[in-house]
Amino acid sequence: MRFFRGFHAPAGQPCVLTIGNFDGLHLGHQALLRLLADRAGTLELPASVLTFEPHPREFFSLPDAPTRLTSLREKLLLFGDNGVNHAHVQRFDARFSGLGAEEFIQSVLVRGLKVRHLLIGDDFRFGTLRNGNFAMLQAAGLAHGFGVEAMPTLSVAGERASSSAVRKALEAGDLAHAARLLGRHYSIAGQVTHGNRLGREIGFPTLNIPLPHRRPALSGVFTVEVEGLNEQRIQGVANVGIRPTVANASQYRLEVHLLDWSGKCYGAHLRIHFLHKLRDECRFPSLDALKAQIGLDTQAARGWFSQHPNTLRN
Repeated sequence: MRFFRGFHAPAGQPCVLTIGNFDGLHLGHQALLRLLADRAGTLELPASVLTFEPHPREFFSLPDAPTRLTSLREKLLLFGDNGVNHAHVQRFDARFSGLGAEEFIQSVLVRGLKVRHLLIGDDFRFGTLRNGNFAMLQAAGLAHGFGVEAMPTLSVAGERASSSAVRKALEAGDLAHAARLLGRHYSIAGQVTHGNRLGREIGFPTLNIPLPHRRPALSGVFTVEVEGLNEQRIQGVANVGIRPTVANASQYRLEVHLLDWSGKCYGAHLRIHFLHKLRDECRFPSLDALKAQIGLDTQAARGWFSQHPNTLRN
């Protein structure tokens, strides 16, 4: 997959396009991308996605701005996994947010990306005040020679597949429900960095993965699988939170203790797959109390894996 900043077609090549934030790449997004790839194959054109950074609600600093399910890097990896050929990332700033609906059509779709066929979700809105809609796009398609197609909402067991539904499930610690909506276990990708080595000192060395510029969609202690260190995923127990016992900070961190692995991991890019929530994060009166609880968490994680022997996958 090729990655581009902005909305200009590479070498002036037309494309089949879809547009959206695609946070989390849930089953509804995946169905849309499958249809995109199918239409692109028929027209022998690249399957292209236009997405935005930051999320528009983050840019406007709205109080209901959603937590991120996926970082930009994770989103691009998932695009590639789902048949996207070209990913265009448009910076969502004051200039772009000021584009009217008609200007969006002319600048982005017609002149910029040279759209041959446009595929959108049935709730897609665009332009200043979000006054652009499907009917306007259909009229523009007739005028400029591109097809327009809307995909209906995908339901999972009677529930609309949406990023907000995934966030709600993760916040509640219901990882099984989140997995049903995502079609896979929820995961976070990141690079291992040096920590304060406290875990090693108390007998439970951890991989430290910063979560910069975002509040995670879940928090607590979890059984996890770690991808990226071996041909198979490695079992572990992870904490996502602010480490209230050892730090007075508001920055969230992801720390993972591997159950059966020893080796240097600094600098490695890993994906952490969250399987089951063990407990909420809490403050302990001493490091000894924290150490004892981590021991119990490790035992609980091993017990969970022993009851779910088929979880580990290549």
